[in-house]
Amino acid sequence: MNEKVFKTMGQTGGGSIAMGILLLAAGISMGVLMIVNGARLLKRRAEITF
Repeated sequence: MNEKVFKTMGQTGGGSIAMGILLLAAGISMGVLMIVNGARLLKRRAEITF
């Protein structure tokens, strides 16, 4: 019984670590894209405003 519990806990922990790494990578990439798009808007601010 205890072996099943420990095996399940190990798989769940590994899955949680993998999900955390994926979410961290997605967050960093989205942050970089937002900074780049904001820089483009600031660069063309004179063309956008009336």
